[in-house]
Amino acid sequence: MKGFISRRDFLILTAKGAGAAVVSYGLMGCASDDDDTQTNNDIGFNHGIASGDPLTDAIILWTRVTPSSDGEVTVSWEIATDEAFTQLVNTGNTTTSSERDYTVKVDAIGLSAGTTYYYRFISNGVTSSIGTTKTLPDGSPDSVKLAVLSCANYPAGFFNVYNLAAQQDDLDAILHIGDYIYEYGRGEYGSDNAEEIDRQVLPETEIFSLSDYRTRYAQYHTDPDLQLLHSKVPFITVWDDHEVADDTWSDGAANHNEGEGSFEDRKLAALQAYFEWLPIRPWNEGNYAEIYRQFSFGDLVDLYMLDTRVLAREKQLDYADYFDGSVLFDEETFNQDLYETERTMLGAEQLQWLKDSVSVNSGRWQLLGQQVLMGEMKLPGAVALNAMSTTDYAELGPLALLAVRIEAEDSTITADEQAYYDANADKLTADSLSLLSFPELPYNLDAWDGYATERDKVLAIFNDASKNLVVVAGDTHNAWANELSNSDDKIVGVEFATASISSPGLEYYLNISDDAIESTEDGFVSLIDGLKYSNAKDRGFLTLTFTQEKVESQWHYVDTILSSEYTELTDRLKVATSNVDEPGLIFS
Repeated sequence: MKGFISRRDFLILTAKGAGAAVVSYGLMGCASDDDDTQTNNDIGFNHGIASGDPLTDAIILWTRVTPSSDGEVTVSWEIATDEAFTQLVNTGNTTTSSERDYTVKVDAIGLSAGTTYYYRFISNGVTSSIGTTKTLPDGSPDSVKLAVLSCANYPAGFFNVYNLAAQQDDLDAILHIGDYIYEYGRGEYGSDNAEEIDRQVLPETEIFSLSDYRTRYAQYHTDPDLQLLHSKVPFITVWDDHEVADDTWSDGAANHNEGEGSFEDRKLAALQAYFEWLPIRPWNEGNYAEIYRQFSFGDLVDLYMLDTRVLAREKQLDYADYFDGSVLFDEETFNQDLYETERTMLGAEQLQWLKDSVSVNSGRWQLLGQQVLMGEMKLPGAVALNAMSTTDYAELGPLALLAVRIEAEDSTITADEQAYYDANADKLTADSLSLLSFPELPYNLDAWDGYATERDKVLAIFNDASKNLVVVAGDTHNAWANELSNSDDKIVGVEFATASISSPGLEYYLNISDDAIESTEDGFVSLIDGLKYSNAKDRGFLTLTFTQEKVESQWHYVDTILSSEYTELTDRLKVATSNVDEPGLIFS
């Protein structure tokens, strides 16, 4: 029948933000005085409480109960406008069991826009701690403030960054843009100090099964700093790769190897655990594969959370496939593959959803919450392949150009230039000259640089609609700020990338000494068009404050993650601003 919409389609449209209706997705129990469920003694709420996916009139509430024995457990919730819970606005009860790993997820409806609420859970006479949360504003809010975080590797260090973020008392929401957990076993990535600081992972081995992923999430949720932040601010989340395995694409991952079983089974287990353990609203009950969705903060900010990982991403290109067995790089074939017109990270359906959503939304700012760097980060090939540091390139590149001028008997060469060349010519070895001859290459083929044609399509969506575009990213463990340009070199938006919560960054991968950090950061900015800021060392997060006139990004850093005692690195704090209808970055 023409005009008919199925219940499933209605649920999906609502979850994507296409309508104003709110439904329960089978998550919310009905309030009742009758309870035939067998109770468990010694109930605990050992894994904290959380809220997420706020709407103007609803929000997801989450917890996990720890029963003393197996069986179905009844859990009640209360949400109120006051901390004493005298002004209740939503109550009810539901059941949970081992089938859901004893997690509880409630879609609390009937709420008011832009309102702070208090919530708690009760089971078998035991009450959880009290959390605060906030619904989305409607109308024309004066400002919206969001914190952006990513990349929390439990054995790498304490979650001081979560603690610092929890000290912000004016946040509207947390955007967690991926790598909420890591999949590695003990002694693997980021575990150098794990035994010393008593942060060895559970289970001990790399995680593959549903039980494995649940155990890892449970361990993360015992962290007091993560619990604190969850209890204070609603989260809006999206996964990156390590929620499944390193460098995940739709059909595999770099860290899923032969002999490790079915990748599809591993992925489905990982995604089920993600939906169980995080306060995220599914499109419909039992759908763990699709996560992209949108949120509107009145007429100020339209937020789109994208899945650049699991749903449709094609396998990443690998530089190793473009060498002929020697040092010669097949640039022509590489560029053909890189710019292949249908190469995708989002998939046709998600890209069309984004285009359709942007065309009907009228928020002053359009914000993309996604995982990987969108800014073009091309570097000299030797630097991109980690065969030469930015410091060495800064010295050897000009020296090689000087050698060319001298060989050509350039009459403009000064005596000082000739003297400098004579003193340093021995540094131009055959190997260094070969490296210097490499073409410019993308720094990271796992980022949007590896999917350049689709990036152009995304930027065109916002440019053609004359929207003010802001992109946030994580993944690299370092902080960046980019001016985003289209193929016509027109600036069409800005990108703010957050440092990691605990995962090591460039200072670890490139073995950069403290003395060389600032020169390395300056080197990146000088070598990359569009890049305006880099922090190559510190762990931290960023905040975004939107007003009708501008968006301001502020990066916050901690001095250590190897002790739970820390201070904020105020000398490394950085602020960048972009004004409405004037894409570009201003730093202070």
